[in-house]
Formats: sequence, structure tokens, C-alpha cells
Amino acid sequence: MKVKIVNNSRFALPEYQTPLSAGLDIRANLDESVTLGPLERAMIPTGLFVELPEGCEMQIRPRSGLAAKHGITVLNSPGTIDADYRGEIKVILVNLSNEPFTIEAGERIAQMIVARYEQIEWQAVEELSSTERGAGGFGSTGK
Repeated sequence: MKVKIVNNSRFALPEYQTPLSAGLDIRANLDESVTLGPLERAMIPTGLFVELPEGCEMQIRPRSGLAAKHGITVLNSPGTIDADYRGEIKVILVNLSNEPFTIEAGERIAQMIVARYEQIEWQAVEELSSTERGAGGFGSTGK
């Protein structure tokens, strides 16, 4: 699938890090570093603008290494970029650790995944079909 992109950052286009990666790593496009204290959040610019095909969305997800090693994650994970959005992609990062964390220009801060979706039409009914599971949720199938 071809996706149009404008790169106003000084860094290379997002890229897959391995041949079978699902997500493309995206970088912070900063003039100066940003330090997030514990529980602080910030919108980090990427300098990227995309035009997604109709029926596609872009999901912005955390990088597992930043989350596991430093407690840095994407606050509204996954963030959704809709096909009709034309503004700059920004990533809302939050520091869930007890230590300050500094984000440097060019640092890989998140990953993006393009996914197809379908829009639905509601069909109002009086009741739903029954299943073995029924209304069981929130751990009802075991540990």
C-alpha cells in the first residue's frame, strides 16, 4: 500500500527495524531536548504529515523498550490518525516512572501501524443472540 507523506523533520522517513516488523519507528522532531518528570506528559512533534487511503487509520503505539526500561508510553494508546487528518503527527508521551526522562531530537519515541477498518451501521434490535460466554467478562474465563 502506498501512503503519501510530507517529512518536515530533519530525520529520515519512519522505517521498519526488521523485515517482519509491523510498526514503523517514528522520531522526535525537537529543536531542544524535552525532560518529562514523573507522571508528566508532553506532545512531541514528529514533523510528519500523512494522507492515508480511505478505509485506513494509523495507530500510534508505544515502543516496548522505552516502556520496559524507562516507563515511557503513549498516553492515549493507541492513538488514532484518521484518513481525513492532515495536520502534523504528534505523540502524547507520559512518564510513568519515578525518574525524569529526557527525550532527545531524533530519538525513536513510538511506532506507527497502518490498519484497514470498516465503518458500521447500527442495527437496533430488542435482544442479542446467546453464546456460551454470555455476559461473562473481566476475568470470567479464568486467571
